[in-house]
Amino acid sequence: MKLQELVYELESKSEVINKNVDETMQISGLADNTSQIEEGYLFIAIKGFLKDGHTYIDEAIQKGAAVIIGEADLQNPGVPYVQVKNARKALGIISSKYYDYPSRNKTLIGITGTNGKTTTSYLVKHILASLGHSCALFGSIHNIINGVDYPSQHTTPNSLEINRMLSESNDDVVVMEVTSHALTQYRVEGLAYDLALFTNLSHDHLDYHDSMEEYFEAKKMLFDLLKSDGKAVINTDDSWGQKLADILKEDGTSTYRIGEMSGSDFRIVESNFNPPRVKVQEKNEVTSIDSNMYGIHNMYNVTMAYAAAKVLGRKPAEILSSIQNFEGVKGRFQIITRHDVNFVIDYAHTPDAIFHCLSTARQGGAEKVIHVFGFRGDRDRTKRREMMAITSELSDHYILTFDDLNSVSKEDMEKELQHLQNEHGNEKGRIVTDRTKAIKQAMELAEAGDWVLITGKGNEAYQQRYDLPAESDEDMVKSLSYQP
Repeated sequence: MKLQELVYELESKSEVINKNVDETMQISGLADNTSQIEEGYLFIAIKGFLKDGHTYIDEAIQKGAAVIIGEADLQNPGVPYVQVKNARKALGIISSKYYDYPSRNKTLIGITGTNGKTTTSYLVKHILASLGHSCALFGSIHNIINGVDYPSQHTTPNSLEINRMLSESNDDVVVMEVTSHALTQYRVEGLAYDLALFTNLSHDHLDYHDSMEEYFEAKKMLFDLLKSDGKAVINTDDSWGQKLADILKEDGTSTYRIGEMSGSDFRIVESNFNPPRVKVQEKNEVTSIDSNMYGIHNMYNVTMAYAAAKVLGRKPAEILSSIQNFEGVKGRFQIITRHDVNFVIDYAHTPDAIFHCLSTARQGGAEKVIHVFGFRGDRDRTKRREMMAITSELSDHYILTFDDLNSVSKEDMEKELQHLQNEHGNEKGRIVTDRTKAIKQAMELAEAGDWVLITGKGNEAYQQRYDLPAESDEDMVKSLSYQP
């Protein structure tokens, strides 16, 4: 591709500050990592949180980079250079152009929100696939392209990777989890969505966003990427969702509201725990939706997926049959029943998600609720007190343990758990830092009719080793012989 085409694309978006290039030269590829560079590539230098891509420009040139794009005001870097306002945004713009706008010829569905993204995305994919569509998926568990699973390093890959994968995809529908980090880091810049879904917004990532208002503004960015005829489905029982729907309506975006509130386009009028069922009213017609997923939070996930499929023009009877056949997602309120005790493995790592998990166990008739959980190192510390308050109130017993430590030492995390228990816990709680032993103790506490909830990790493998031989929470639950 001629460099001229990429530079023009950046100029049309007012991203170029300065340029010193021969626009007739040919570019053989794009890279934002020097390990990916081949002869004739264009290298985009991005200033990250830990490393600055500008310090790798010399290495990029040595490996064959023919052109550099960056934010710094560089004099004579040795090859043609384009200075831009925002290198992350520029990467999205030129990636989309280089791969010939691969999102434009597909039905692209983006799902954002604090909780429920994964379950909703898998359910939407399941519905559309069962109706004959070939569906790709980008998410926190893995990516699926042309029916092949690929490991997922980030919930939302960067823009270069997304556009490359979209260009290789023969799928006609793409379902994508879109995080606030992905939006503010312009990982989905240049994409064009047919449908955008908003699940909810609650306390999370305030170590990254300065406030809930800033967090909301980040989520709202997804809806700026809708195609001219794009549509939005919003949970307006959530106050932030109500605010978003009002903004979109004012902007003229075709917006559908779901929830229990009057005026909802898909109004939840009744729900049942066992068997899981939600009744949804559209105008004067009420539809009964049966599923295999328990809890109020899943009632919203099911309604949102149903609404999304309806908005895309699918027939209700086909949607209902597909939802009924959906088995759920591993690590998302995954129930393993042994000797009349329900062990639940869930990714819940926010106050709202913890509340819904524990409430669902209560709603399910739990004799006792036993909760095993921890806190990730280097992550939002401001939510820990609220999580402690919720579990202290709703659990009969709780065990504080390690989650992923990341760069935090075992000693420091143990001190943090002790502090949280002393300041915000009660007599129901104990600390067992080894996660495998914490799960074992929870099992020993449990009796028939009890629910043991193990939250925070979901389907993820353990990052650090523990004393008992297990690779994940599910592995641990299944490895122990339980006798009530």
